[in-house]
Amino acid sequence: MANGFDPNDMIARFRERADAVRRRGLPPVEGPERQRFLEAAQIDFQDFAMLGDAEAAVEDGILHLRIDLRPPAS
Repeated sequence: MANGFDPNDMIARFRERADAVRRRGLPPVEGPERQRFLEAAQIDFQDFAMLGDAEAAVEDGILHLRIDLRPPAS
């Protein structure tokens, strides 16, 4: 593992990436390509947002990410 690795910094970068995906505009595409772009953006956002919500710990040199996938309490 690299010296100075901070898992919380990594998680912050994933939060920033999720926000960037949410803010990015649509390219000038039409039809099926537009739908594929939207689907890819949704998957990108979901992945980055999940990692951005993770709790991280390094134990014995192993990075553990804990992500609560349960629906929010109502």
